[in-house]
Amino acid sequence: MSTSFAGVLLPLVILVGTLWLVCVVLGVHGLLLGRLPGRWLRRHVRQPRLWGAGALLVACGGIECPSLTAVGIGLVALGHVVKPTS
Repeated sequence: MSTSFAGVLLPLVILVGTLWLVCVVLGVHGLLLGRLPGRWLRRHVRQPRLWGAGALLVACGGIECPSLTAVGIGLVALGHVVKPTS
């Protein structure tokens, strides 16, 4: 492996790992607590538990299981648009 390839690969691995970790933390926070951190997420997500479950599925699915990732993206979208029942 050349030095230039490693120089490109390392930041990419760090970026993907950070995005994965953020997705997991936000998913667990939304699923277990029923609310999301930050003003923007609280204002735009109507169903935080549904959104959190979708975020966890996206994080778990990744590239290996595209159907799980698609279901997760669908749940995240539903968390944005579905109005609360109560």
